[in-house]
Amino acid sequence: MPDPRDRDSDLKFARSLHYDMVVNGTEIGGGSVRIHDPELQVSILRDFLKTPENELDSLEFFVNALKSGCPPHAGIALGFDRMLAVALGEPSVRDVMAFPKTGGGVDAMSGAPSAVDEAFLKGRYKETGRV
Repeated sequence: MPDPRDRDSDLKFARSLHYDMVVNGTEIGGGSVRIHDPELQVSILRDFLKTPENELDSLEFFVNALKSGCPPHAGIALGFDRMLAVALGEPSVRDVMAFPKTGGGVDAMSGAPSAVDEAFLKGRYKETGRV
């Protein structure tokens, strides 16, 4: 949710309402206040993210839910593995994870991530031109 002080400014420069929980200099959780204003949500989807009209139509149920009077709401996600690493004095969260990724972000057990067939992706995701 943009900071209310930035409500009428260019969304490219808006600040968000978010927070982090830090213990001994280590972030163990974070969250934010969700967008609960239907007009702002449509504006971000249409004007900022340039969502095509046909995709906006598929999100009409969500905008209608916001129009029904959705109250301000927020959430936080705590990282149990991060809390455990702090509690045990471990230098890396990988030291307490059941299935840690390698330094290159690969799962040593399954080899993930791996290539995905183009036919599977077609029609599921926007083409961004990025690999």
